[in-house]
Amino acid sequence: MSDSPTPKPKPRTAFGPGSYTEHLRIGEILRKETVGGLVLIIGAVVALIWANSPASDSYFALRDFHFGFEVFGIDLNLSLGHWAADGLLAVFFFLVGLELKKEFVAGDLRDMKRAIVPVTAAFGGVLVPALIFVALNASTGGETLRGWAIPTATDIAFAVAVLAVIGSNLPSPLRIFLLTLAVVDDLIAIVIIAFVFTDELRPPYLLMALAPIALYAFVTHKWPRFFAANAWAPWIILLPLGIAAWALVFGSGIHSTIAGVVLGFCVPVLRKNKHEIDKPGLAEKFEHRFRPLSSGFCVPVFAFFSAGVAVGGAEGFASALGDPVLWGIVFGLVFGKPLGILGATWLVTRSTKANLDPDTKWGDLLGVTFLAGIGFTVSLLVSELSFGLASPHYDHAKVAILTGSLIAAILGTIWLRPRDRRYRLVNERAARDEDLDGIPDIFQKPEDKA
Repeated sequence: MSDSPTPKPKPRTAFGPGSYTEHLRIGEILRKETVGGLVLIIGAVVALIWANSPASDSYFALRDFHFGFEVFGIDLNLSLGHWAADGLLAVFFFLVGLELKKEFVAGDLRDMKRAIVPVTAAFGGVLVPALIFVALNASTGGETLRGWAIPTATDIAFAVAVLAVIGSNLPSPLRIFLLTLAVVDDLIAIVIIAFVFTDELRPPYLLMALAPIALYAFVTHKWPRFFAANAWAPWIILLPLGIAAWALVFGSGIHSTIAGVVLGFCVPVLRKNKHEIDKPGLAEKFEHRFRPLSSGFCVPVFAFFSAGVAVGGAEGFASALGDPVLWGIVFGLVFGKPLGILGATWLVTRSTKANLDPDTKWGDLLGVTFLAGIGFTVSLLVSELSFGLASPHYDHAKVAILTGSLIAAILGTIWLRPRDRRYRLVNERAARDEDLDGIPDIFQKPEDKA
């Protein structure tokens, strides 16, 4: 019998690199979201400059230009800004639905042991900003409290774009953690939008919406290879069903972007043939096919129409500073997000057997939590749902979202940039040592030996 000691079981990591296929998929998403994030920033900056220029009236005239029609009692005569928020953003939420289903069916979130940390961290990152907002607005009355959900969202495209620019050498578990956290964060935001911001529910339209949704699910599950192989088929067959579902959900009183999420959940993730189980399913095909449309057009156009706010010079900015809504959002994004995510991660690693990945340090995680405070796309949508275009709180909320997101991005950059540089030097040294492996000392230069 061997006297060698029994090896200790390897501790479970809170967020490790995940499976190899998951790593490759995440990397592909990161590259696309980086480009989309940059386009998003450009759209927001153009809107801000235009809205505060001498030609600002033309910007607001364009945003408020109405067109559309009424069908089956559903008023679809909407402004361009409304079409962007309810129509184009439904494409973004369709991609969110695809991503959520993939994570829970075939991704790392299907394993609760692995999912518990990002899920818990996401809930912490939603709860603490909301509590901060409520604490700062509790004394002002009920209207301002309607904005409690604004600082709870993380903008995945914006945050990942910043991380990709400043942190290319950081450990990959950090990037995977940020993306997974943002996905769960989006799920929570979807639930909030569906249940909190539905003022008047009209069940007949909701029941009618079940017909195109069910047909959409049936055809995608019945002929997944057909839709994967023919790029034209989704546009000719699935798009009309999606538009019908979107319009009926819009008429039901539930925010129409929820239709995009539901349709995303209807798309099959896995292949039926067990011999092809490792090949991309229809959900992944759709994600690769439609993500450029979402991140390159739909979300930037929404940002363009939503980010434009007339600050009104020094007087207008002073007025915004006097609104507790602004401070609730800024403090929620800048301080609430990091505190909530770090606190929840610390609790789950102390109360369970999960540990941080050996390649990840708490200091690295802090920088990522700063980036999680970049709330843009969903925060702008929630601010519109909370206050409406006519409320002065809506403009103040937009100023707060832009300010808080900018501060969060700057803090994340200041914190992570030196750490990224340090990891780059370590990686270069490791690569050099690997190249020198096996070369006799006599052939090595003195500086290499050092």
